[in-house]
Amino acid sequence: MADLHIRREHSLGLPAARKIAFKWAEQVEADFDMECTYEEGDTQDEVTFVRSGVNGTLHVTKDHFNLDAKLGFLLGAFKHRIEAEIVKNLDQLLAAKAAKKPHPRSK
Repeated sequence: MADLHIRREHSLGLPAARKIAFKWAEQVEADFDMECTYEEGDTQDEVTFVRSGVNGTLHVTKDHFNLDAKLGFLLGAFKHRIEAEIVKNLDQLLAAKAAKKPHPRSK
């Protein structure tokens, strides 16, 4: 079994991070046939995801995302490729959100 640990810092606050986490969950459900369960909390949300050979959680807070996953024996051989894909998807969602932030106007 292989373990994945991915952490991404952000400064979005929980409501905006929650939106990104929802999009991420929708992507992995569609692209990787994952089954995701989303639980909202007061200070932290948790996305639980599972499919044959993979299970894990994405913790969502006001200032970071923490993803922990366990890969089964067969998928463990593809750990680096799977990790790269997860990182790419999460980073793209974060970059898209950062690009949409309004810029302060100078007076």
